[in-house]
Amino acid sequence: MSLFHFTSFWERREVLEEIDMVTAPEKTKFLQAFNVLVILFWTSIPVFAQLESLDGRDGRNLTLGKFRPKPTLKVKQTLLERAQFPVVDVHTHFRHRLNHDLGKLDDYVQLMDKHNIAVCCSLDGKLGDTLDTHLEYVGTKYPDRFAVFANVDWRGEGDENDPSTWACHQPGFGEKTARQLQLAVGHGVCGLKLYKQFGLSYRNPDGSLITIDDPRWDPIWTACGQLGIPVIIHTADPIAFFHPIDETNERWEELFRHPEWSFPPNKYPSRESLLRARNRVIQRHPETTFIGAHMANSSEDLATVAEWLEKYPNLYIEIASRIGELGRQPYTARQFFLQYSNRILFGTDGPWPELRLTFYWRFLETYDEYFPYSEKEFPPQGFWRIYGISLPPRVLRQIYFENASRIIPGVRSKVANYRR
Repeated sequence: MSLFHFTSFWERREVLEEIDMVTAPEKTKFLQAFNVLVILFWTSIPVFAQLESLDGRDGRNLTLGKFRPKPTLKVKQTLLERAQFPVVDVHTHFRHRLNHDLGKLDDYVQLMDKHNIAVCCSLDGKLGDTLDTHLEYVGTKYPDRFAVFANVDWRGEGDENDPSTWACHQPGFGEKTARQLQLAVGHGVCGLKLYKQFGLSYRNPDGSLITIDDPRWDPIWTACGQLGIPVIIHTADPIAFFHPIDETNERWEELFRHPEWSFPPNKYPSRESLLRARNRVIQRHPETTFIGAHMANSSEDLATVAEWLEKYPNLYIEIASRIGELGRQPYTARQFFLQYSNRILFGTDGPWPELRLTFYWRFLETYDEYFPYSEKEFPPQGFWRIYGISLPPRVLRQIYFENASRIIPGVRSKVANYRR
């Protein structure tokens, strides 16, 4: 009979004491350990019960994971169903999010039509045969609705766990990648996208992290300038991701759900050093256009972003997945957008559900107050809501499509065809 068929602890203990398969000292140690486990179990029951009761009701305490505040504010709600002008979304991931599902692509193009999105830039084109597959996926049926960015193949055929075998550590990698980009542009590629792993996870043969400003990559940035294609670069991450996950971190709940997004200083370079390395590349290649993804990952510090825009005339920024930060500083954000309207691009990091798109329109086009920045019940970036900045039509046109049409090859004609 199984030990757990007995109804009391003492009955189970009597069975254990009758076991003759172990020596007396071993039996004693086993029984001592068993007694400790039983004591821990029974003493922990009140703790578990207390945790279950932390629902915030009837004066009880509340766990953060159960916090679901419902605003009582009665304020104006402008429910926009489409953007005021045609939109170029410069930051989307159709390979990653739709997995080359043709049905999902058709559905999203219908959503684009509904919301006045003229063109989406898919940033995960990759290189080689996989690039051709992606170009075919988005371009066969909808050639004027998509633009594709390539990605550097740092590893190549190398062993994931052995960086010494990676393509990027072989002689002439920068020049080879430059030639690949030239061929890719001939097939219709209009830009290059770099992910945050560049600086945060890709490694050298000695185990150190690859640095963004390593001169070995200079031929790549030079080639982009010569080919006339922009480089959209995701460097570092929000400031909170580089702070300790403790009671002072305003995005604690997000990092609790995603501890892999935390970059502690004992394992990773500082955020500041990563951004400085990126900026050195931008400065070293004035003939190449760079787009700082996610507001150059400094939406919490627009004064610093303004300094970069003043210092580097070849730097642009885009707003993907950052209206949650921008919308909680509406006065500062509006002034920033007005001042640098010719350097800001529209992006979402989508494809996202339809409701999230409407929050972008509300943020940019209305003075609505205290509304969500995401359709998710549990806010993905912090326990706050946002405010609209109601940009004038001239600025909206620049951000929605004019700036992208100016710096991304082929986009101007795609927008023109859409408007016809």
